[in-house]
Amino acid sequence: MKNNKHGSIVLASASPRRTELMELAGLTFNVVPADICEDVLPGEAPVDHVLRLSREKADAVAAATEGRFFIGADTIVVLDGAILGKPVDEADAYRMLAALSGREHEVITGFTVFDKVSCIHISRSVSTEVTFKALDEREINSYIASGCPMDKAGAYAIQGGAVHFVRSISGSYTNVIGLPMTELYEVLQAMQALE
Repeated sequence: MKNNKHGSIVLASASPRRTELMELAGLTFNVVPADICEDVLPGEAPVDHVLRLSREKADAVAAATEGRFFIGADTIVVLDGAILGKPVDEADAYRMLAALSGREHEVITGFTVFDKVSCIHISRSVSTEVTFKALDEREINSYIASGCPMDKAGAYAIQGGAVHFVRSISGSYTNVIGLPMTELYEVLQAMQALE
């Protein structure tokens, strides 16, 4: 396990997928979910949205938690320039999946690493192009019935029951799961958070 040198790393996220990715990278860290409003601001561009939320999450947890390096992240699905958030109900999930069917969309994750000692923030955004195969009504309804789409941006999880929806990916696979690990690891190394 790669420990950080100067105090604990804290992941400001309730996402089990992000936790798993950090564990797979061999990082030692604590998990403290952030509780912030995630609404899109009027006129806010998708990249600006995820970068703002990632910083707010890192800062909110840092203000209330012991540790040194705080990681906040936010992932969205963007189709035709519009953000597809988490579906509010099954009808909304159906609408999103039908819109994504047979189309290319963008998955954008913003992440921030905040060093509480130096008060330095480093934020990055990573974009991955994802193309869905054409989905029929039965496939969409079956996936919705599984319950999986209801807490996922764009109403799907590539690592879960929607793996067979994805025809192609251009870019970071871990970004689509919710945390671009190569880029995050590089930032942690640059901030000398790892031994």
